Amino acid sequence: MNGILFELGFLERLRESALWPRVGWIFGTSAGALSGSMAAVDRLDDLERFLLALRPEETFRPNRLWRLPLLGLHEYALPRTIAERLGDLVELARTAAASPIELVVIATDLTNDAHEGSPYELVYSSRSTRPETLAEAVLASAAISALVLPLRVGDRIATDGSWVRNYPLGHAYDHPEVGLIAAFRYEPRYPSLGADGLASFRRRLERFGRVPPLKAFVSDLREAEERSRRGEPAHLAEMIVRLARVAISQNTRVEERLADDKDRSLDELAALRQDVEALVRAHTNDGDALVDALRERFAAARFPFRHDRHVPRLTVTATAGELSLEPGFRSQRPWTEDAKRALIARGYEATAAELAKFSAI
Repeated sequence: MNGILFELGFLERLRESALWPRVGWIFGTSAGALSGSMAAVDRLDDLERFLLALRPEETFRPNRLWRLPLLGLHEYALPRTIAERLGDLVELARTAAASPIELVVIATDLTNDAHEGSPYELVYSSRSTRPETLAEAVLASAAISALVLPLRVGDRIATDGSWVRNYPLGHAYDHPEVGLIAAFRYEPRYPSLGADGLASFRRRLERFGRVPPLKAFVSDLREAEERSRRGEPAHLAEMIVRLARVAISQNTRVEERLADDKDRSLDELAALRQDVEALVRAHTNDGDALVDALRERFAAARFPFRHDRHVPRLTVTATAGELSLEPGFRSQRPWTEDAKRALIARGYEATAAELAKFSAI
């Protein structure tokens, strides 16, 4: 919820800027798949109304504890809520296919037949993907793996794209027609699921503590609480959240580092060319001919990065801090309209600040 509210502020501020008419592609993962879909079809105002009215139980509704092993921590209620309030997502995907903006959605491939060496990354484009499949991909990309089971997307089984490409900068960077990148990166705090919900459940069960199976279960719950006090994962769900924090944070850093390395390589390559051309002109009689030959050779070189142009990048980052609306294990702080508007405003203001710096360059 934090991420999509920040993204909405980011997109709303971009819409007011001179960059908006130049948007040709939107690359989105997880919450960005949904916000990107609405931006691609020019429905940001509808998205804002939807988010301001949204309640926690309309996104991920906790399952009964005894259903968790088979159904996951939560029921994925968001698809039904989207259909009721924003309309059929397949129709939205059809509109996206006709939009001048190409929408690209990233999901994680969990299909059993994913072969060795597979990137486990599924990439869906509004230009080439059937609307029915693209709609499924948007919902799968936003399906938080720590909470809900994966979904079917066409002939694949897919889940939250954050596992493989939380920050799809590389796809934008490598697109041959992209001339400038405006990127949003949310830095989640990752809530500790802990054992608070288990403690409440354990106290209720203790009234039936003489029943042997329940007595053993109460003992297991106490051990989970003790693990939590020692700073260890209290249960499997918390371990998954911790692993998600590692995987998502790491692949985000790698994505940005690779883009930065490409930029530095381009700068160094350009400087090297200038130095070599200067040396040729200074130490040969036929400098112009040799310089032309050097330029042809550089142009023909096949480096593992684009070497013919530098892609400027405007990056907005945000973190929720105390305003966070992320869920707990069995409980959820209220999603007030004031808190939501504050997060949207922070995304908007952060984007305005970056646009001001970018314009000054």
